[in-house]
Formats: sequence, structure tokens, C-alpha cells
Amino acid sequence: MEDKKEKQKAQSKQTTKKPQSSLNELGASVEKFAVKTAESIRKAVEKALASRNTVLTIRVNDESNKKLNMLVEAGLFRSRSESAAFLIQEGIKNQADLFTKISSKLEKINKIKKELQNIVTQEIKTKSKAG
Repeated sequence: MEDKKEKQKAQSKQTTKKPQSSLNELGASVEKFAVKTAESIRKAVEKALASRNTVLTIRVNDESNKKLNMLVEAGLFRSRSESAAFLIQEGIKNQADLFTKISSKLEKINKIKKELQNIVTQEIKTKSKAG
């Protein structure tokens, strides 16, 4: 009878260790994935920020400031400036279609402006020759 109880205890310990071991393995896998993801993000961020050469002074609301600070606290960026620059760049990428439309319209506007400048220049020349 004593031997049977010992076997049950041993089996119980093994059963308890197995789920604990699986949880530890899962935790280690999640941690490795998080580290790899953070490294990947950090590399993308460094690449994106490498070409920054224009300084802007901007004002943001409290919520945006909190989010920028979160990115710094998470270790993804060294400063709020870097996190803001990254988010601006990502926003521009995500709105590529909009910027294509805007660019097309601006080209048309610039063409019309040049036409107007030419008209005004011609009028001034004509008036100065007549006068």
C-alpha cells in the first residue's frame, strides 16, 4: 500500500512539472519573439531616422505626448523627437495614395501659376512699350 502511494506521489510530481515546464518553455519562446521583434523594429527605426536633416518644432496634445513617451520608455526610441519622426514617416507611407493625389493637383496648380505669371509679364511688357 505504501509503495502504491509513493508511485502516485511521483506521478503527481511529474504531472505538475510537465505543465510548469511547458509554461516556462512558452514564456521563453514569447520572450525570444519579443526580443527579435524589438530588434527588428529598432533596426527599421534606425534606418528611417538616419536620413533626418530638418529640424521642426511642433506642439502636440497630451495624449500624443503620452504615446511618444511610451515609445521612449519601451526602449524603441531614444527621444520623443525620434519617436515623432518615425510616426510621421509611417503616417506618410500609409497615406501614399493621398500624397499622390495631392502631388498631381499641386502640379496642375503650379502650371496655372506659371501661366498667370506669363500673362502678367506679357501685359507689363506690352504696357511699358506702349507708354
